[in-house]
Amino acid sequence: MNQEVWVPIPTVLYWAWIIPIFFGICFAVAYHKDKRRLSNGIWFSLFLYTFLPVLAMTILGINNHPLIVISVGIFVIFLIIITFLFALQALLLLWNALIVWKRESHSLANMLTLVLGIAILVLPFFTNEINNRLPSHWSSLVIMISNAILFYVIFWFYNYLTMLVLYQFNRPKLNQDYIIVLGAGLLNGNQVSPLLAQRIDRGMKFYYKQLRKTGKAAKMIFSGGQGGDELIPEGTAMLEYALKQGLPKENGIAETESKNTYQNMLYSKKIIDEQTSDPNTIFVTNGYHTFRAGMVAKQAGLKADGVGAHTARFFLPNAIIREYIAIFMRNKYWHAAAIGLIVIGSCLVVWFEHRYGIR
Repeated sequence: MNQEVWVPIPTVLYWAWIIPIFFGICFAVAYHKDKRRLSNGIWFSLFLYTFLPVLAMTILGINNHPLIVISVGIFVIFLIIITFLFALQALLLLWNALIVWKRESHSLANMLTLVLGIAILVLPFFTNEINNRLPSHWSSLVIMISNAILFYVIFWFYNYLTMLVLYQFNRPKLNQDYIIVLGAGLLNGNQVSPLLAQRIDRGMKFYYKQLRKTGKAAKMIFSGGQGGDELIPEGTAMLEYALKQGLPKENGIAETESKNTYQNMLYSKKIIDEQTSDPNTIFVTNGYHTFRAGMVAKQAGLKADGVGAHTARFFLPNAIIREYIAIFMRNKYWHAAAIGLIVIGSCLVVWFEHRYGIR
């Protein structure tokens, strides 16, 4: 009867584990210090993409056949899924755009997947036209700059997506003094929308869970001013909704002056500072918005992490792209400088190739 033989792991593999462990520690320290930094995504990626090869080499090194078969099977399935998504990304984006078109308003913010899907389909034709219509050195320059900028944008999008996913695992302690619920617009000028109701319900769920587990009742701040097409402030409508759901009146506060996320955080902080010092605070918004809202809270001087409410899946692609654009534009001058360096570097490379006849 054949038995699996466990081969001793080569010493070099033990040393190889130092690399992912180092990057893992760097990520853990940086993330603990500030969960809302995009650069944390770089540390996590360095950890993940050194951990996986070292793990694979270790599995192969111990020569355990069942474990190798399982690992290869998981890798192949993952590779097939990634290949499928990459090959059909344009069609998937257009399919999502069609669903959003049917269910949501026809605003530019809700058509981002449509624009991106069309751009992916048009890109090969654009490249072909550039090659056919411009001299070789000019076409090389345009394509090099385009590809480099595209890589740069995708690089930071990947980091954003990494941190957005990791931020969803944030689990605030059940010792909060304040729960801030961010506004999101009203229906018919005075009614809480389904999306806004999800935020309030998520905040109420945390409120009751903390009350049940610790006996401590947090105060809930419902933050949102009155828009031009609204009959009452969002904060007032949100508070009325929460009171109907059973929230005690003494634990509900309406903040009714804010017009955007920054003011949500700033004016809520002002209310909190007038009542207490050094409180434990969280905010509630939809999951896709938590990471950027956390960055805004830091900007407003509010020490608070977020918890996310459920969002309809069909709405997520547009929402995530929109959030990334907003985060990208927060550092537009740094990105503009980086893109400027990309253009200059590409020009130098193409000039060098043309000058010395390198192909």
